[in-house]
Amino acid sequence: MRRPSDEGPFFHGTKADLRAGDLLTAGFPSNYRPEIVMNHIYFTATRDGAGLAAELAPGDAAPRVYAVEPTGDFEDDPNVTDKKFPGNPTRSYRSGAPLRVLGEVTDWTRLAPEALQEWRDRVAALRADERGEILN
Repeated sequence: MRRPSDEGPFFHGTKADLRAGDLLTAGFPSNYRPEIVMNHIYFTATRDGAGLAAELAPGDAAPRVYAVEPTGDFEDDPNVTDKKFPGNPTRSYRSGAPLRVLGEVTDWTRLAPEALQEWRDRVAALRADERGEILN
């Protein structure tokens, strides 16, 4: 695993209530294929991308975005880079090492209810399509 040249800042979206200093780790079910336990923790250099991930995360809690810092090496997220988009326009990354929470970020753009439903429908279609591979 290498460290891309992106220097951040970095963000993680979730429905968990976290505090500065908490560590986010791999080993939890995928938001997109819950039967798969992920070997990496995912993050992005875009606030709104983290916000989308937070809104799509399972559960009824409020979506939250946190500023995070990787504690180890990280790489481009192969689930969206080159496989779906040339390069890494989403600035999405993953790491086997924990992410340290720096604090909550509140200035991210929430999706309109219709747009959020479109994304939920896309995720549901991905879950239903057994060919929708996740590179873990």
